[in-house]
Amino acid sequence: MPTNTFQTISPIDGSVYLERAFADTKTIEQALSNAKTAQKEWRQTSLADRKKSCQSAVKYLVERADKIGEELTWQMGRPIRYTPFEIKGGFQERANYMIDIAEQALADIPAPPKEGFQRFIRREALGTILVLAPWNYPFLTCVNVIIPALLAGNTVILKHAVETPLCAERYTEAFEAASIPKGVFQHLHITHEQVAQVIADSRIDYVAFTGSVKGGAAIQQAVNKRFITTGLELGGKDPAYVRVDANVDHAIENIVDGAFFNSGQSCCGIERVYVHHSHYDKFVEGFVTLAKTYKLGNPLLADTTLGPMIRTRSATNAQHHIDEAVQKGAKTWIDPKLFPAHQIGTPYMAPQVLTNVDHSMLIMREETFAPVVGIMSVVDDAQAIQLMNDSHYGLTASIWSKDIERAIELGDQLETGTCFLNRCDYLDPALAWTGVKDSGRGCSLSILGYESLTRPKSFHLRLI
Repeated sequence: MPTNTFQTISPIDGSVYLERAFADTKTIEQALSNAKTAQKEWRQTSLADRKKSCQSAVKYLVERADKIGEELTWQMGRPIRYTPFEIKGGFQERANYMIDIAEQALADIPAPPKEGFQRFIRREALGTILVLAPWNYPFLTCVNVIIPALLAGNTVILKHAVETPLCAERYTEAFEAASIPKGVFQHLHITHEQVAQVIADSRIDYVAFTGSVKGGAAIQQAVNKRFITTGLELGGKDPAYVRVDANVDHAIENIVDGAFFNSGQSCCGIERVYVHHSHYDKFVEGFVTLAKTYKLGNPLLADTTLGPMIRTRSATNAQHHIDEAVQKGAKTWIDPKLFPAHQIGTPYMAPQVLTNVDHSMLIMREETFAPVVGIMSVVDDAQAIQLMNDSHYGLTASIWSKDIERAIELGDQLETGTCFLNRCDYLDPALAWTGVKDSGRGCSLSILGYESLTRPKSFHLRLI
């Protein structure tokens, strides 16, 4: 394969699903130039017209959700029974919400009345936004930034993971169908080295990245050479705590889904669970029983509920976490032989549940990003909070309890970006999506999501 091209290998069967060329220097330069030129006019376009363009693009993708879902299954392995709903569900919900609140989010902020003066703060577009999107939720993750960035008057250049390049192309098709002006939205297939070069270009005004901590560090290092900021969503090791007053059956049903959906390849998926000792045995038994009902196999089949992981080395890494825990005394509860499609040396990995775990083990400390979860017994709220905070990640945490006031009290003690009660693994577009510690920096979604994509400009007007 020529070095200026890349292949997307389907985890379904290891075949080459598609091949694309990396952009050359001329193409990159043209994209940056087009974005810079287009932004000057786009920011002057009325918000109403910007909203119409975004609404049209969203409609285009939603109408093609089934076809796009099949493409997505081939690219990253999520079962086809779920992939169309990334578009019909979360993507559409987030896009529409950010469109609906645009006028409020971008409205002038008046200062208190002062005789002889008119004073207000206006939100001004930054310029060109570079969006670096991952493969695990390729439409959901980048819509958080793309739609509000465009509505705020910015232009956008999207670079997608090499595992899911068609997603970037479908975005471009949607905005072209919406007749958005040339240069306002573009995508580039570029290498890591080219990404660094683009970030260094003065025509890029903000970088939004979703991916690994290592990748985020590289992005931040590149950005530090310039006076621009970043939004970094870097994943997590998200905990769940089942309190003494929890509805255990409800907790089991939802935490299992939160741990194993998308083969556990979710930044806010549940990777570690702490259960009050009075519920521990019942919880573990119910959790394992439900986990065994998953069907691992070809994700193109309608009855498959657990598809392959994105690549073999991801499954190998997860198995390493399991083996290391077992060597230190952990117990595994699921025999992989119950899942005929499970095979070492392939992306097909059976779900696994571990007990007798502790925080000396990788399975409870490092992001496994697989259908694997560790469960510990705790004596009270204090021990649960201490263990939940004992992590260098802090994206989401969930509490399972009937006591909402106590949940809020505990949430105030948690070092996390989002605190859930009786649910998990979900982004509400009305709430800020953010993380602490190694889970990143910045904020997307909600009315606050517009702030990082705009700069304040003060108008201090004296009346004569």
